Amino acid sequence: MKIRHSEPGDIARIMEIYEYARGFMAAHGNPNQWGANKWPPEELIREDIDRGFSYVCTSDDGKVIGTFFLWYGPDIEATYAGIEDGEWLDESPYGVIHRLAGDGSEKGIGEFCINWAYDECKHLRVDTHGDNLVLQRLLAKLGFVRCGTIHVVQDNYPRIAYEKSEKTLALGKG
Repeated sequence: MKIRHSEPGDIARIMEIYEYARGFMAAHGNPNQWGANKWPPEELIREDIDRGFSYVCTSDDGKVIGTFFLWYGPDIEATYAGIEDGEWLDESPYGVIHRLAGDGSEKGIGEFCINWAYDECKHLRVDTHGDNLVLQRLLAKLGFVRCGTIHVVQDNYPRIAYEKSEKTLALGKG
């Protein structure tokens, strides 16, 4: 597998992957994270591509099989400023992953994407719906620490916030 920036020509395939992901999440006990509002909208994906924050994961033969958003910098995610029931463990600049999805064609797409993103910035924050047990297990497996609860603007469901950095690993967390 390989990672590259998404291109406008990838949009139809990206939207197919999100449709598959909504079905997968619903079938695994998580119908509300993206399903209720058909998240994410195509306009947002176009904006992500224009800003250079959208990535695709390709198979060895070049087929797009996964997608995600990655942005890195200081205090880049406004919704992460108000964490409840806990705290962030590392206040240094961080990367944030959103809208991670695979098409189910290969095992380990999500893990590959998350590991690639971590290798790029060495400090990641991720959030997920409380019903997304698949992603929660993957984040724990990859050494992420559950830090608390945040709230997003697209719906009223709280999200579980996770973090992984060289600092958290050095503290023996994760």
